Amino acid sequence: MATDIIQSAYRRTWWALVLRGLFGIAIGALIVWRPLESVAVFAFVIAFWAIANGITQLVHGFELRPIFKRWWVLSVSGLIGVAFGVAALYYYPGLSLTFAVVWAAWWLFFTGALAIYGSIVERDIGAPWGWTLAFGILSTVCGVFALVKPPITLAALMGLIAGFALAGGVLLLIAAYKLSAAKTAVVSHLGEAVAH
Repeated sequence: MATDIIQSAYRRTWWALVLRGLFGIAIGALIVWRPLESVAVFAFVIAFWAIANGITQLVHGFELRPIFKRWWVLSVSGLIGVAFGVAALYYYPGLSLTFAVVWAAWWLFFTGALAIYGSIVERDIGAPWGWTLAFGILSTVCGVFALVKPPITLAALMGLIAGFALAGGVLLLIAAYKLSAAKTAVVSHLGEAVAH
């Protein structure tokens, strides 16, 4: 009985890991193989993600209306998300890609500002602060570069997505292999325990 439960859970989990791993590798390879088409799809993903996220926030806002006084904030955020998504589809691909570049630049500025602040705190407490300051300055410079050179920023974003997809896919396939070995060991131990 226990081995049947383990076998059933194993099959579901193993297939999920393998399919997700193969899908990740396929996405990463596709981005590397067809970069321009991948950027076009990326623009669609941003638009549809904004619409789906906005609808979800609208629904949550209305669901929270009886128990949360500021439910309307979530609903307004949802409306903005839906409006952005629709506008991104209408002004395809410019608005989505502009959003991606601005978001990347903002993230770099924010990370740089935090690192610079962190280096000041580290200096005040007597900790080594030079590398933190250097990272903050580099991050800020990269943020400026991201705004000045949008095509390079998009290429870097697509490279990161491809790299994470490929690495994640390989790791999921390794996890499926390890799960297979673990299942064999567990079933073997259960068989020995039942025999005794």
